[in-house]
Amino acid sequence: MTALREALEPLDRGAARRRRERYGIVVTGNENGAHHVISELAGALIDIGFTVPGQAWTYWNQGPGPGDDYLDTEEGHDWSRSTGEAAASNLIDVARALQAHPISPPPSG
Repeated sequence: MTALREALEPLDRGAARRRRERYGIVVTGNENGAHHVISELAGALIDIGFTVPGQAWTYWNQGPGPGDDYLDTEEGHDWSRSTGEAAASNLIDVARALQAHPISPPPSG
């Protein structure tokens, strides 16, 4: 999780100016651990003020446990593509909603 922390710390420092940016999550790898990584990353982004819509993520779904690399098989590609398309659609919809009705920054205390 050190790499994740290093990626998030600069976002935390600049969260106020990044309030207009939208982010999604793509986890490289199989289902083994993907849900954990997604929940940790989404939770961290929410904690520092980002809006993360539901289903704003995708990963390669070949079932639990180790398996072939993505490029070595066609298994799971349709699922990954369809969840990626759903994530993109949800991100666009939330971005449009936030553009029309921005969320005010939290009060400084």
